Amino acid sequence: MKTVNFLAGAALALALSANATSASAHNVHADDHAPIGVMGDHAHKKGEFMISARVMHMEMSGNQIGTDDVSPDTIVTTVPNRFAGMPGQPPTLRIVPTGMRTDMVMLGAMYAPADAVTLMVMANYLEKEMDHVTYMGGMGTNVRGTFQTNPKALGDTKVSALFPLLGHPEAGSMDTDELTLKAGVSLPTGSTDETAQILTPMGGTPTVRAPYMMQAGSGTFDLEPAITYKGRRGRIGFGAQASASIRLDDNKWGYAFGDAYEGTAWLSYRPAQWLSLSGRVKGRTMGQVEGIDPNIMGPVQTANPDFQGGERIDLIGGINLVGTHGPLAGHRLALEIGAPVYQDLNGPQMAGDWMLTLGYQKAF
Repeated sequence: MKTVNFLAGAALALALSANATSASAHNVHADDHAPIGVMGDHAHKKGEFMISARVMHMEMSGNQIGTDDVSPDTIVTTVPNRFAGMPGQPPTLRIVPTGMRTDMVMLGAMYAPADAVTLMVMANYLEKEMDHVTYMGGMGTNVRGTFQTNPKALGDTKVSALFPLLGHPEAGSMDTDELTLKAGVSLPTGSTDETAQILTPMGGTPTVRAPYMMQAGSGTFDLEPAITYKGRRGRIGFGAQASASIRLDDNKWGYAFGDAYEGTAWLSYRPAQWLSLSGRVKGRTMGQVEGIDPNIMGPVQTANPDFQGGERIDLIGGINLVGTHGPLAGHRLALEIGAPVYQDLNGPQMAGDWMLTLGYQKAF
Protein backbone atom coordinates (compact mmCIF):
# COMPACT_ATOMS: atom_id res chain seq x y z
CA MET A 1 0.00 0.00 0.00
CA LYS A 2 2.87 2.38 0.78
CA THR A 3 4.30 1.76 -2.70
CA VAL A 4 0.92 2.43 -4.34
CA ASN A 5 0.46 5.65 -2.38
CA PHE A 6 3.99 6.78 -3.20
CA LEU A 7 3.52 6.10 -6.90
CA ALA A 8 0.15 7.87 -6.94
CA GLY A 9 1.71 10.94 -5.30
CA ALA A 10 4.63 10.93 -7.71
CA ALA A 11 2.28 10.58 -10.68
CA LEU A 12 0.27 13.59 -9.50
CA ALA A 13 3.44 15.66 -9.06
CA LEU A 14 4.71 14.74 -12.52
CA ALA A 15 1.30 15.41 -14.07
CA LEU A 16 1.25 18.86 -12.49
CA SER A 17 4.77 19.48 -13.79
CA ALA A 18 3.59 18.60 -17.27
CA ASN A 19 0.94 21.33 -17.06
CA ALA A 20 3.08 23.88 -15.24
CA THR A 21 4.02 27.13 -16.91
CA SER A 22 7.67 27.13 -17.95
CA ALA A 23 9.84 29.22 -20.18
CA SER A 24 11.05 26.14 -22.03
CA ALA A 25 9.57 22.68 -22.55
CA HIS A 26 11.82 19.64 -22.42
CA ASN A 27 11.95 17.16 -25.30
CA VAL A 28 11.52 14.16 -23.03
CA HIS A 29 8.88 11.46 -23.21
CA ALA A 30 7.93 8.73 -20.77
CA ASP A 31 8.74 6.01 -23.31
CA ASP A 32 12.25 7.30 -24.13
CA HIS A 33 13.42 4.55 -21.76
CA ALA A 34 12.45 0.89 -21.68
CA PRO A 35 10.39 -0.53 -18.79
CA ILE A 36 12.33 -0.14 -15.54
CA GLY A 37 13.18 -3.84 -15.25
CA VAL A 38 15.17 -3.75 -18.51
CA MET A 39 18.80 -2.75 -17.84
CA GLY A 40 21.20 -1.21 -20.34
CA ASP A 41 18.52 -0.31 -22.88
CA HIS A 42 19.99 3.02 -24.03
CA ALA A 43 23.21 5.00 -24.40
CA HIS A 44 23.94 8.71 -23.87
CA LYS A 45 25.54 11.47 -25.91
CA LYS A 46 29.05 12.68 -25.11
CA GLY A 47 29.28 14.38 -21.71
CA GLU A 48 25.89 13.21 -20.45
CA PHE A 49 25.59 11.61 -17.01
CA MET A 50 22.71 9.66 -15.47
CA ILE A 51 22.00 8.35 -11.98
CA SER A 52 19.48 5.67 -11.11
CA ALA A 53 18.06 3.89 -8.09
CA ARG A 54 15.90 0.78 -8.08
CA VAL A 55 14.14 -1.13 -5.34
CA MET A 56 13.12 -4.70 -6.17
CA HIS A 57 10.93 -7.06 -4.15
CA MET A 58 10.38 -10.73 -5.01
CA GLU A 59 8.35 -13.44 -3.28
CA MET A 60 8.37 -17.22 -3.60
CA SER A 61 6.04 -19.81 -2.11
CA GLY A 62 5.47 -23.54 -2.42
CA ASN A 63 7.69 -26.06 -4.19
CA GLN A 64 7.83 -27.71 -7.59
CA ILE A 65 9.54 -30.67 -9.22
CA GLY A 66 9.60 -29.78 -12.88
CA THR A 67 6.20 -28.21 -13.57
CA ASP A 68 4.37 -30.10 -10.81
CA ASP A 69 3.57 -28.79 -7.34
CA VAL A 70 4.89 -30.92 -4.48
CA SER A 71 4.00 -30.78 -0.79
CA PRO A 72 6.49 -30.67 2.10
CA ASP A 73 5.20 -34.07 3.34
CA THR A 74 5.94 -35.60 -0.05
CA ILE A 75 9.42 -34.07 -0.18
CA VAL A 76 10.49 -35.40 3.24
CA THR A 77 9.24 -38.92 2.56
CA THR A 78 10.34 -39.42 -1.07
CA VAL A 79 13.29 -37.17 -2.02
CA PRO A 80 16.71 -38.68 -1.17
CA ASN A 81 19.18 -36.67 0.88
CA ARG A 82 22.34 -36.15 -1.18
CA PHE A 83 24.40 -36.33 2.03
CA ALA A 84 22.85 -39.56 3.41
CA GLY A 85 25.42 -41.78 5.10
CA MET A 86 27.44 -38.88 6.49
CA PRO A 87 27.32 -38.32 10.26
CA GLY A 88 23.90 -37.08 11.37
CA GLN A 89 22.41 -37.15 7.86
CA PRO A 90 19.04 -38.96 7.36
CA PRO A 91 18.18 -40.89 4.18
CA THR A 92 15.62 -38.34 2.92
CA LEU A 93 15.22 -34.58 3.11
CA ARG A 94 13.81 -33.42 6.48
CA ILE A 95 13.82 -29.62 6.18
CA VAL A 96 11.67 -27.87 3.55
CA PRO A 97 11.58 -24.16 2.61
CA THR A 98 8.02 -22.85 2.45
CA GLY A 99 8.37 -19.16 1.59
CA MET A 100 10.99 -16.63 0.59
CA ARG A 101 11.20 -12.87 0.22
CA THR A 102 14.05 -10.93 -1.40
CA ASP A 103 14.57 -7.18 -1.27
CA MET A 104 17.28 -5.54 -3.37
CA VAL A 105 18.42 -1.92 -3.62
CA MET A 106 20.39 -1.08 -6.77
CA LEU A 107 22.28 2.17 -7.33
CA GLY A 108 23.62 2.94 -10.79
CA ALA A 109 25.45 5.58 -12.75
CA MET A 110 26.08 6.10 -16.48
CA TYR A 111 28.55 8.43 -18.20
CA ALA A 112 29.31 8.92 -21.90
CA PRO A 113 32.95 9.92 -22.57
CA ALA A 114 32.07 9.86 -26.29
CA ASP A 115 28.98 9.54 -28.47
CA ALA A 116 30.09 6.02 -29.38
CA VAL A 117 30.27 4.58 -25.87
CA THR A 118 28.50 4.94 -22.51
CA LEU A 119 30.01 3.49 -19.34
CA MET A 120 27.73 2.04 -16.68
CA VAL A 121 28.26 0.78 -13.12
CA MET A 122 25.69 -0.71 -10.74
CA ALA A 123 26.04 -1.77 -7.11
CA ASN A 124 23.43 -3.52 -5.02
CA TYR A 125 22.47 -4.55 -1.50
CA LEU A 126 20.32 -7.61 -0.79
CA GLU A 127 18.24 -8.85 2.09
CA LYS A 128 16.77 -12.35 1.89
CA GLU A 129 14.30 -14.04 4.21
CA MET A 130 13.35 -17.72 3.99
CA ASP A 131 10.80 -19.69 6.04
CA HIS A 132 11.36 -23.41 6.73
CA VAL A 133 9.57 -26.33 8.33
CA THR A 134 11.62 -29.05 10.05
CA TYR A 135 10.37 -32.64 10.48
CA MET A 136 11.26 -34.81 13.43
CA GLY A 137 13.95 -37.49 13.24
CA GLY A 138 14.85 -39.49 10.16
CA MET A 139 11.41 -40.50 8.87
CA GLY A 140 7.70 -39.77 9.04
CA THR A 141 5.70 -36.56 8.77
CA ASN A 142 5.68 -35.28 12.35
CA VAL A 143 6.72 -31.63 12.37
CA ARG A 144 9.33 -30.54 14.90
CA GLY A 145 8.98 -26.80 14.26
CA THR A 146 9.64 -23.87 11.97
CA PHE A 147 12.45 -21.37 11.62
CA GLN A 148 13.52 -18.44 9.48
CA THR A 149 16.87 -17.38 8.03
CA ASN A 150 17.63 -13.76 7.08
CA PRO A 151 21.02 -13.08 5.45
CA LYS A 152 21.74 -9.53 4.28
CA ALA A 153 24.85 -8.24 2.51
CA LEU A 154 26.27 -6.32 -0.44
CA GLY A 155 25.88 -8.04 -3.79
CA ASP A 156 28.06 -8.25 -6.88
CA THR A 157 28.98 -5.09 -8.79
CA LYS A 158 28.15 -4.75 -12.50
CA VAL A 159 30.43 -2.78 -14.85
CA SER A 160 29.68 -2.42 -18.55
CA ALA A 161 30.10 -0.43 -21.74
CA LEU A 162 27.14 0.38 -24.01
CA PHE A 163 27.56 0.97 -27.73
CA PRO A 164 24.73 2.70 -29.71
CA LEU A 165 25.05 0.85 -33.02
CA LEU A 166 22.48 3.05 -34.81
CA GLY A 167 23.60 6.30 -33.23
CA HIS A 168 21.41 8.48 -31.02
CA PRO A 169 17.79 9.38 -31.87
CA GLU A 170 16.94 13.04 -32.34
CA ALA A 171 15.50 14.55 -29.16
CA GLY A 172 11.71 14.62 -29.26
CA SER A 173 11.43 12.46 -32.38
CA MET A 174 8.28 10.34 -32.63
CA ASP A 175 9.86 7.84 -35.05
CA THR A 176 12.97 6.23 -33.55
CA ASP A 177 15.09 3.09 -33.76
CA GLU A 178 17.87 2.26 -31.31
CA LEU A 179 20.17 -0.77 -31.21
CA THR A 180 22.43 -0.95 -28.15
CA LEU A 181 25.19 -3.49 -27.61
CA LYS A 182 26.29 -4.13 -24.03
CA ALA A 183 29.66 -5.60 -23.01
CA GLY A 184 29.46 -6.20 -19.28
CA VAL A 185 31.30 -7.90 -16.45
CA SER A 186 30.01 -8.86 -13.00
CA LEU A 187 32.63 -8.41 -10.28
CA PRO A 188 32.52 -10.76 -7.23
CA THR A 189 32.06 -8.10 -4.55
CA GLY A 190 29.12 -9.90 -2.95
CA SER A 191 29.36 -12.15 0.08
CA THR A 192 29.48 -15.95 -0.40
CA ASP A 193 30.03 -16.93 3.24
CA GLU A 194 26.79 -15.81 4.89
CA THR A 195 25.61 -17.99 7.79
CA ALA A 196 22.26 -18.75 9.41
CA GLN A 197 20.91 -20.49 12.49
CA ILE A 198 18.71 -23.49 11.66
CA LEU A 199 16.50 -26.05 13.43
CA THR A 200 17.65 -29.64 12.83
CA PRO A 201 15.45 -32.77 12.81
CA MET A 202 16.94 -33.72 16.20
CA GLY A 203 16.12 -30.33 17.72
CA GLY A 204 19.54 -28.69 17.54
CA THR A 205 19.98 -25.05 16.53
CA PRO A 206 23.47 -24.76 15.00
CA THR A 207 24.75 -21.87 12.92
CA VAL A 208 25.79 -23.11 9.46
CA ARG A 209 26.78 -21.78 6.04
CA ALA A 210 23.66 -20.48 4.28
CA PRO A 211 22.77 -22.40 1.09
CA TYR A 212 23.54 -21.26 -2.43
CA MET A 213 20.43 -19.22 -3.18
CA MET A 214 20.70 -17.38 0.14
CA GLN A 215 24.16 -15.98 -0.57
CA ALA A 216 24.37 -12.34 -1.71
CA GLY A 217 27.07 -12.85 -4.35
CA SER A 218 28.27 -15.41 -6.85
CA GLY A 219 31.96 -15.34 -5.98
CA THR A 220 32.84 -15.49 -9.69
CA PHE A 221 33.74 -13.12 -12.50
CA ASP A 222 30.91 -13.31 -15.03
CA LEU A 223 30.52 -12.05 -18.58
CA GLU A 224 27.20 -10.24 -19.07
CA PRO A 225 26.62 -9.41 -22.75
CA ALA A 226 23.32 -8.06 -24.06
CA ILE A 227 21.81 -6.52 -27.16
CA THR A 228 18.70 -4.34 -27.07
CA TYR A 229 16.45 -3.00 -29.81
CA LYS A 230 14.09 -0.19 -28.89
CA GLY A 231 11.76 1.68 -31.24
CA ARG A 232 8.87 4.12 -31.30
CA ARG A 233 6.19 5.01 -33.85
CA GLY A 234 4.10 7.89 -32.56
CA ARG A 235 2.49 6.87 -29.29
CA ILE A 236 3.46 3.19 -29.66
CA GLY A 237 6.77 1.94 -28.30
CA PHE A 238 8.29 -1.52 -28.59
CA GLY A 239 11.53 -3.36 -27.99
CA ALA A 240 13.35 -6.58 -27.23
CA GLN A 241 16.51 -7.61 -25.42
CA ALA A 242 18.64 -10.76 -25.30
CA SER A 243 21.14 -11.11 -22.45
CA ALA A 244 23.30 -13.69 -20.70
CA SER A 245 25.35 -14.27 -17.56
CA ILE A 246 28.29 -16.58 -18.26
CA ARG A 247 30.45 -17.79 -15.36
CA LEU A 248 34.17 -17.73 -16.12
CA ASP A 249 35.41 -20.00 -13.30
CA ASP A 250 34.58 -21.56 -9.94
CA ASN A 251 34.63 -19.37 -6.85
CA LYS A 252 36.91 -19.86 -3.84
CA TRP A 253 34.54 -22.48 -2.38
CA GLY A 254 34.71 -24.66 -5.49
CA TYR A 255 31.42 -23.98 -7.25
CA ALA A 256 29.80 -21.65 -9.79
CA PHE A 257 26.18 -20.82 -10.40
CA GLY A 258 24.75 -22.06 -13.68
CA ASP A 259 24.95 -19.87 -16.77
CA ALA A 260 21.77 -17.85 -17.33
CA TYR A 261 20.17 -16.73 -20.61
CA GLU A 262 17.27 -14.30 -20.82
CA GLY A 263 15.05 -12.82 -23.49
CA THR A 264 12.38 -10.15 -23.12
CA ALA A 265 10.08 -8.16 -25.38
CA TRP A 266 7.67 -5.31 -24.64
CA LEU A 267 5.01 -3.06 -26.11
CA SER A 268 4.04 0.33 -24.70
CA TYR A 269 1.46 3.05 -25.23
CA ARG A 270 1.97 6.73 -24.35
CA PRO A 271 -1.36 8.52 -23.69
CA ALA A 272 0.50 11.68 -22.65
CA GLN A 273 4.04 13.02 -22.93
CA TRP A 274 4.64 12.33 -19.22
CA LEU A 275 3.00 8.88 -19.04
CA SER A 276 3.60 5.50 -20.69
CA LEU A 277 2.02 2.10 -19.99
CA SER A 278 3.78 -1.14 -20.92
CA GLY A 279 3.31 -4.89 -21.12
CA ARG A 280 6.29 -7.21 -21.19
CA VAL A 281 7.08 -10.92 -21.46
CA LYS A 282 10.34 -12.33 -20.12
CA GLY A 283 11.81 -15.81 -20.48
CA ARG A 284 14.81 -17.08 -18.52
CA THR A 285 16.76 -20.33 -18.35
CA MET A 286 19.49 -21.06 -15.80
CA GLY A 287 21.66 -24.12 -15.29
CA GLN A 288 22.35 -26.07 -12.11
CA VAL A 289 25.16 -25.11 -9.76
CA GLU A 290 28.45 -26.60 -10.98
CA GLY A 291 30.62 -28.02 -8.20
CA ILE A 292 29.82 -27.98 -4.49
CA ASP A 293 30.66 -25.93 -1.40
CA PRO A 294 31.85 -28.44 1.24
CA ASN A 295 30.50 -26.14 3.95
CA ILE A 296 26.93 -26.35 2.62
CA MET A 297 25.41 -29.61 3.79
CA GLY A 298 22.13 -30.78 5.26
CA PRO A 299 18.83 -32.61 4.66
CA VAL A 300 17.32 -29.65 2.79
CA GLN A 301 16.85 -29.17 -0.95
CA THR A 302 18.64 -25.80 -1.03
CA ALA A 303 21.91 -27.53 0.01
CA ASN A 304 21.88 -29.71 -3.13
CA PRO A 305 23.56 -27.99 -6.13
CA ASP A 306 21.47 -30.15 -8.50
CA PHE A 307 18.25 -28.57 -7.22
CA GLN A 308 19.04 -25.14 -8.68
CA GLY A 309 18.04 -23.44 -11.93
CA GLY A 310 15.36 -24.21 -14.48
CA GLU A 311 13.14 -22.33 -16.93
CA ARG A 312 10.62 -19.59 -16.30
CA ILE A 313 8.33 -17.21 -18.23
CA ASP A 314 6.96 -14.02 -16.62
CA LEU A 315 4.27 -11.55 -17.68
CA ILE A 316 4.93 -8.02 -16.45
CA GLY A 317 2.95 -4.77 -16.51
CA GLY A 318 4.57 -1.37 -16.07
CA ILE A 319 4.20 2.39 -15.94
CA ASN A 320 6.81 5.06 -16.83
CA LEU A 321 6.49 8.66 -15.65
CA VAL A 322 8.63 11.70 -16.52
CA GLY A 323 8.48 15.36 -15.58
CA THR A 324 8.35 17.56 -18.69
CA HIS A 325 8.39 21.12 -17.28
CA GLY A 326 9.48 23.01 -14.20
CA PRO A 327 11.64 21.66 -11.37
CA LEU A 328 10.65 18.02 -12.07
CA ALA A 329 11.64 18.15 -15.75
CA GLY A 330 13.71 15.12 -16.69
CA HIS A 331 13.07 13.25 -13.44
CA ARG A 332 11.83 9.73 -14.19
CA LEU A 333 9.86 7.33 -12.01
CA ALA A 334 8.77 3.87 -13.10
CA LEU A 335 7.12 0.75 -11.72
CA GLU A 336 6.79 -2.84 -12.93
CA ILE A 337 4.91 -5.70 -11.33
CA GLY A 338 4.71 -9.23 -12.66
CA ALA A 339 4.28 -12.93 -12.01
CA PRO A 340 5.39 -16.20 -13.61
CA VAL A 341 3.01 -18.00 -15.94
CA TYR A 342 5.30 -21.00 -16.52
CA GLN A 343 8.02 -22.61 -14.38
CA ASP A 344 9.95 -25.83 -15.05
CA LEU A 345 12.34 -26.18 -12.12
CA ASN A 346 15.22 -28.51 -11.31
CA GLY A 347 13.44 -29.49 -8.14
CA PRO A 348 12.28 -29.86 -5.59
CA GLN A 349 12.73 -26.11 -5.66
CA MET A 350 10.79 -23.08 -4.47
CA ALA A 351 8.51 -21.54 -7.09
CA GLY A 352 8.32 -17.84 -7.91
CA ASP A 353 5.18 -16.01 -6.81
CA TRP A 354 5.40 -12.32 -7.84
CA MET A 355 7.91 -9.46 -8.14
CA LEU A 356 7.90 -5.66 -8.14
CA THR A 357 10.46 -3.09 -9.30
CA LEU A 358 10.29 0.63 -8.49
CA GLY A 359 12.91 2.92 -10.03
CA TYR A 360 14.09 6.50 -10.35
CA GLN A 361 16.33 7.97 -13.09
CA LYS A 362 17.72 11.42 -13.86
CA ALA A 363 20.08 12.44 -16.66
CA PHE A 364 22.25 15.57 -16.61
